[in-house]
Amino acid sequence: MNFEFSDEQNMLREQAGAFLRDNCSMSVVRNILTSDEPFDRGLWQKIVEMGWTATAIPEQYGGLGLSYLELCVIAEELGRVVAPVPFSSSVYLATEAVLVYGSEEQKGKWLPMLAEGSVIGCFATAEQAGHAASNKTGCSVGANGLSGTKIAVVDGDLADFAIVTASEGDSVSQYLVDLNGSGVERQTVDTIDPSRSHANLVFSGADATLLGNAGAGWDQVAVIHDRAAVLFAWEQVGGSKTALDMAKDYAMERYAFGRPIAGYQAIKHKLANIYVKTTLAESNSYYGAWALSTNAPELPLAAATARVAGIQAYHFATAENIQTHGGMGFTWEFDCQFLYRRAKLLAMTIGGELTWQKKLVAALRTAA
Repeated sequence: MNFEFSDEQNMLREQAGAFLRDNCSMSVVRNILTSDEPFDRGLWQKIVEMGWTATAIPEQYGGLGLSYLELCVIAEELGRVVAPVPFSSSVYLATEAVLVYGSEEQKGKWLPMLAEGSVIGCFATAEQAGHAASNKTGCSVGANGLSGTKIAVVDGDLADFAIVTASEGDSVSQYLVDLNGSGVERQTVDTIDPSRSHANLVFSGADATLLGNAGAGWDQVAVIHDRAAVLFAWEQVGGSKTALDMAKDYAMERYAFGRPIAGYQAIKHKLANIYVKTTLAESNSYYGAWALSTNAPELPLAAATARVAGIQAYHFATAENIQTHGGMGFTWEFDCQFLYRRAKLLAMTIGGELTWQKKLVAALRTAA
């Protein structure tokens, strides 16, 4: 079994990397942190023009009809530069939800707009801290529409529609909600990574259309999270590699007692450990990419494996990068912070490490 990317996919990687190096330096990320803009609109428009938002959408819905392997390649390159754009919310989550569970009418309406980047989607499940696992939610759908609150929705302040979990009677389902319609209030939320905006969404009689099967809300969320976990893992691998490069470059340039600090064993061990954890995460991400691209039965196991390894590698790499920079690493003037912020944020998106460790154990038991 060959987990390597093809020559065409590696060519895509080179093109994507070159594009992002030219258009998304760390100064671009810094500008978003110091401005009131929720994301870099110019970069987003260029990404749309590159066709990345249409990557895995079938041609019949206006997409490119490529595989998820190409999307994994793009995800890694976006992770390398800590891109301040709503790509993951709109592509990994909202687009996947419509593609997997949408009716033909919903696909025909939303997928072409998602492919061309004229709309942005988001995924709203959380209502309180911790893992959402109850049979009911505070959000409910009745005769007057959808009411309730979802908290800390990534890109909720700028998205055009949301995929929302809500209860109707004793069952929980997913609903597609136009956020530009009436009955929707957005409250911006500050987080550790301002380059990815968040908002609380307050619904009061908003129009909501059932997405997928009634009563299958949590099952559908689990499937979409598994699919997105693989793509997030590739983002985390990309960020880990940048953290390693940043630490190595600084260690080669920084002199102490007459020689580069890269020559000291303690620094060598730090860099070697980052490399080991990143390589392990990349290996597990290859497994996830294969399972996602083939829709293999092993996807829940592969997704959980990639997700846990990605979280651990990215956090370790960014923390050790700061340590390698010494007393300067945590200051505002250095770029280490952007990677660390994104690592902490991605570690909580679609559930934290403990949640995915439990999923991994459950998947291993099922496999056994």
